[in-house]
Amino acid sequence: MSKQKQAQLRKSVTPFAGSDKKASIMQLINTLIPFFLTWFLAYQSLAVSIWLTLALTVVAAGFVIRTFIIFHDCTHGSFFKSAKANRIVGTITGVITLFAFDKWKRDHAIHHATSSNLDKRGTGDVWVMTVDEYVEASFWGRMAYRLYRNPIVMFGLGPIFLFLVSNRFNRKGAKRKERMNTYLINGSVAVIYALLIWAIGWQAFVIVQAPILFIAGASGIWLFYVQHQFEDSYFENEDEWDFVKAAVDGSSYYKLPKVMEWMTGSIGFHHVHHLSPRVPNYNLEKAHESTPPLQQATTITLASSLKSIRFRLYDEDNKTFVSFKEIKELLRKRKLGIQMTPGRSSFQEK
Repeated sequence: MSKQKQAQLRKSVTPFAGSDKKASIMQLINTLIPFFLTWFLAYQSLAVSIWLTLALTVVAAGFVIRTFIIFHDCTHGSFFKSAKANRIVGTITGVITLFAFDKWKRDHAIHHATSSNLDKRGTGDVWVMTVDEYVEASFWGRMAYRLYRNPIVMFGLGPIFLFLVSNRFNRKGAKRKERMNTYLINGSVAVIYALLIWAIGWQAFVIVQAPILFIAGASGIWLFYVQHQFEDSYFENEDEWDFVKAAVDGSSYYKLPKVMEWMTGSIGFHHVHHLSPRVPNYNLEKAHESTPPLQQATTITLASSLKSIRFRLYDEDNKTFVSFKEIKELLRKRKLGIQMTPGRSSFQEK
């Protein structure tokens, strides 16, 4: 795609950027009220059936995901025109979703600026190693990466680490504003949780809140994972990296059933979001449908997205993801001491 066509593509989504105050307020109403109501019903149903409670926590988790998308839009400054309104609503939804507004805003901005850039990995993204890097890594380096990419760790322990550790502490060198926002959200969460435990007891609180956070967290990690880790996803080194290609070819269109699309705030139109982060979630589908070139983005479905579980390493030569199984031969040769020329994934014996 020429630079002129790229500029035209970015210009084509401009009409969809910018918030609609009425639409944003309506989304707050149809997200937060159902969440609090579902949470209350989940608690009340403990007297009826634990299974009914767990079923309601699944629904409540869906509203937490939708709340996170509002939080996410606020960090991009796209939910309201007012920076102050975005900050207030972002902080409140940050309390609900257990994300620190300023901390995540910074990390996510870096993710957008470096997505699919092989030379600038490490902030706000999923850890990706290339085939070269994995083969040349130490035994412990490979084990750490395999552990990280294990589905049980990523989607099972990942939400726990995210909520209890990663989101609770400031990064080294964080500015005062960022630190204070994290402290405010942590303090608010502590007070609200303490009051709820005092009101309903710790057992009831854990039975209701823990599944909600776990399901929402695991689902959120999955959404983020599959929308960048698909078979022919775009990755390039800094000298060849291109923002528009990273957005359109390095992000997928996750075609979900309408109910799930609604619950996830249309974040499945991830290619549109990366092309123009200023487009609020409720305009993403409109931008996609009105811009033919965007409709050519890689489309994945619930069924096809399951294949991404085996996508472990990025093969720079073939521009695709490969599994650990596919590079066993390279590791075997290295173990035997067979010298290989650094032809990336296509190592040749000397």
